[in-house]
Amino acid sequence: MIKVINMLETQRPLRSRDLYVRMRFLHSTRYSRNLEKSFCYRFFRWILWFSVLSYCLSSFLVTRNKHTTSASRAIVSPSKNYHSLVEEPTHNSFAVKLSSGLFKGLKVYVYDLPSKYNTDWLSNERCSTHLFASEVAIHRALISGEVRTLDPWEADFFFVPVYVSCNFSTVNGFPAIGHARSLISSAIEHVSSHLPFWNRSLGSDHVFVASHDFGSCFHTLEHVAMADGVPEFLKNSIILQTFGVKHKHPCQEVDNIVIPPYVSPESVRRTLGKLPLSGRRDIFAYFRGKMEVHPKNVSGRFYSKRVRTLIWRKYGNDRRFHLGRHRFADFHSEILRSKFCLCPLGWAPWSPRLVESVALGCVPVVIADGIRLPFPSAVPWAEISLTVAENDVGNLGRVLEHVAATNLTRIQRNLWDRDVRQALLFNDPMLPGDATWHVLVALSERLHRAHKSKQ
Repeated sequence: MIKVINMLETQRPLRSRDLYVRMRFLHSTRYSRNLEKSFCYRFFRWILWFSVLSYCLSSFLVTRNKHTTSASRAIVSPSKNYHSLVEEPTHNSFAVKLSSGLFKGLKVYVYDLPSKYNTDWLSNERCSTHLFASEVAIHRALISGEVRTLDPWEADFFFVPVYVSCNFSTVNGFPAIGHARSLISSAIEHVSSHLPFWNRSLGSDHVFVASHDFGSCFHTLEHVAMADGVPEFLKNSIILQTFGVKHKHPCQEVDNIVIPPYVSPESVRRTLGKLPLSGRRDIFAYFRGKMEVHPKNVSGRFYSKRVRTLIWRKYGNDRRFHLGRHRFADFHSEILRSKFCLCPLGWAPWSPRLVESVALGCVPVVIADGIRLPFPSAVPWAEISLTVAENDVGNLGRVLEHVAATNLTRIQRNLWDRDVRQALLFNDPMLPGDATWHVLVALSERLHRAHKSKQ
């Protein structure tokens, strides 16, 4: 038992300016003094003082380190209407989130295919900028991303970079994808003959991009796409595709992740550099794109199911609607000036206007029955957009007037959240919270499919 002795021993004089704390282990004073003279007691005393000194020093260093770390992190802003954090540099924020386990340790191996499958197509600069260019953007982001591994044996998933949307027609300039099936099949033969991983899993841990109209069915007309279906050689794999509907459809009879169409983030940033997101919006309702006055019958089907034609006929002379049937180079500035942006279906239900509207703060008005929108866990579509049934286009003006008079401000506030707008853009290199980031989040939720996790 340790006892603290105060200054009761008057026989022993105090040393000036010294404070004595003396410890005794036994009640006997004589035994205590003998113990003080012993080697064991002296040894124990030195160990005790060394321990106290070490504790004080380590506490000082830990406390100092905490202050230094906290000073380098984000600073809270007084305004909650805008971003509450002043962020660190992008690579630091990325590393923090990655190390926190957001991707659950995900590792992706990117096949180094012969250039005929991908980079040769980049000789046409449109290949990396048009609405189907997510196949290029995802490839580039993965090559420079933190989840990439150069060791295929430690990979969870294998990315097969085949660009099938860059074969532009010399007649109309649109992408021709008749070669897509044979090009992807050839790429699979290549990887399966050089490495064992495709044959090991029968392609179940392999990832492809199908960023055109009807995704992995590889055709621009829905009835042909449905008849052809997903190629047998892809049915075990994971497809990143722009096409998605809520009902049963042959073109999504494969594990698929719905991704946004490509819109250049540089173009969006240039536009936002000219005009503020919260600036004056003097256009009530906006749409620019293909609207056939007399829709053509293509194999018994009409473009946009005649929805765009009805919009033009009913609202073409309505001063509330700013409609254009021809291209305009600076159309992003028109979107930035608009309150509502119409996003009607084309041949497929999805449209790049979905991304352009969100990125530039214009409330998207989705007119495509049953469409499945990208990244619903990150983008609160019900809170930032309107949905109008294809058969209700005739009432569109009245619907928009009602929303403008009731809750437009609330919708815009939700829409102008930077995290929401960032989620639909593909950046190079990848940024935290962007479209490729959310693709990786979706893949990390499929780690049970990875062959490595089953070993």
